[in-house]
Amino acid sequence: MRIPTGIEGFDDLVQGGLLTERVYVLSGPPGSGKTTFGVQFLANGASAGEVGLYVTLLECPQNIINDMSNYDMNVPGLIKMKKLLFADLGPRMEYGYMDEVSEFITTDYDVGTSSIETEAPSPSMVFKEIAAYVSEYDVKRLVIDSVSAIRFTTRDLSLQEKEMSRFMRNLKKLGCTTLILSEMTDPTAYSTEQFAAHGVIFMHNFLYDRTMTRAVQVIKMRGTKHDCNMRSVSFSEKGLKVEGYLE
Repeated sequence: MRIPTGIEGFDDLVQGGLLTERVYVLSGPPGSGKTTFGVQFLANGASAGEVGLYVTLLECPQNIINDMSNYDMNVPGLIKMKKLLFADLGPRMEYGYMDEVSEFITTDYDVGTSSIETEAPSPSMVFKEIAAYVSEYDVKRLVIDSVSAIRFTTRDLSLQEKEMSRFMRNLKKLGCTTLILSEMTDPTAYSTEQFAAHGVIFMHNFLYDRTMTRAVQVIKMRGTKHDCNMRSVSFSEKGLKVEGYLE
């Protein structure tokens, strides 16, 4: 079964949408549209009754909510209906930043003895928090922003890869359609999570013919016919919009 992303023009690139209950990595440099893509994906599902959860490990959720409320996605309304949830799992969580939704933007679940208020969260800590939200609110769409902020328990690169692979395998068992945001500037420098994911989408933001240009590229999409060409991306009142081939 496929579900629409809500990004105009994107679903045409992937046979109508993303396959459900799979994990996808959305990579790209700052300013390329990753956050907008993620919230647009969640808002589309929330409007159809599917609870969406945006997990932030870097940015304050209130800032994301304020920015995304400028688009015609009905973000405040979906939050009030508890169809769109935001969870702050960063190293310094802020409480009470949005009183009217504080009852479901929480971090009360027990994640062990190490406090995620004082240090970057580990993969296991992040997963336990996410699993609690998924169980409590029957989450169907999930965005994690971003995997770059996760703290590994070892400096051994091979063990880090195993730790990330375990994190990815557990995410696949949650029953959500998941987007993992990743801060990357080189689409050829593949990471562990990209190899483990069912799909990899790359957002570009670069200087092209003296103009800063945004584009999207489907690098990998298991079980889906697609090409790897870049399409230009623009912002509309509803969010991201995928247009024609980048010449």
